[in-house]
Amino acid sequence: MANQILTIQPYWQTGTWVFDDEAVGLDAEPFVEGIPEMITDMVEDIDNARDGFRLLFSAEPFPNYQEKITWVREEMDGNWYKREENGEEGWLCPALFKYYDSAPAEIYAKAEPLGNKK
Repeated sequence: MANQILTIQPYWQTGTWVFDDEAVGLDAEPFVEGIPEMITDMVEDIDNARDGFRLLFSAEPFPNYQEKITWVREEMDGNWYKREENGEEGWLCPALFKYYDSAPAEIYAKAEPLGNKK
């Protein structure tokens, strides 16, 4: 059984949030089109977040999640999601399919400092 909650460690590089995940063959994979702004909002209380933080995400709700985004539409092999909080939209590129077989209807996320084990 695959993990229900997945984890990556985004960091700031060349003007946007990126992440590496050797397990699925990604290196400095950038977030684009509205997603960087969502991430910046999520990490506003994390000191030195640009140096790296832990991002937990799941297609199912989990305790103390921070952000819920809902699928809106497919475009250019990626998928647009809308923030529950304010309706802003962001595009997740096809790298999403390294983690899911199909675009989840909802994605729940939480940002944590790297030192936080909770």
